[in-house]
Amino acid sequence: MLSQTVEYALRAVVHLAQHAPEPQKTAEIAAATQVPPAYLSKVLQGLRVKEIVKLQRGIGGGVSLAASPGNLTILDVVNAVDPIQRITTCPLGLKFHGVHLCALHRRMDNAIMEMERAFQSTTLAELFADPNKSVPLCNE
Repeated sequence: MLSQTVEYALRAVVHLAQHAPEPQKTAEIAAATQVPPAYLSKVLQGLRVKEIVKLQRGIGGGVSLAASPGNLTILDVVNAVDPIQRITTCPLGLKFHGVHLCALHRRMDNAIMEMERAFQSTTLAELFADPNKSVPLCNE
């Protein structure tokens, strides 16, 4: 349901949150997150445009989060690279449905809404506070 771009963006920001506030080199992020470097560069540019990350050139430069992990939600990251699409009209274009979704599409949109709520209520910092023994990007 979520794109590969979203997966890669989330991996990158989780890595950056683990190392906040220190800037990380793109090559280091790519290796740690198992994201192809060229694809990662494009993802990071999208995150920069939406002010999720900052890019610093030169000595001591790299990529870092633009805000603290406690102030960035999963939804912020998702919407920065591939916004969640809600179902507002019949996906089949049936005119007699209009904005009144059938039972199937209403339930699908409700599921999307619940995912959106869960992502909005979870910060990057909370991911590390989770008691689950399997931490994000556990190969670090």
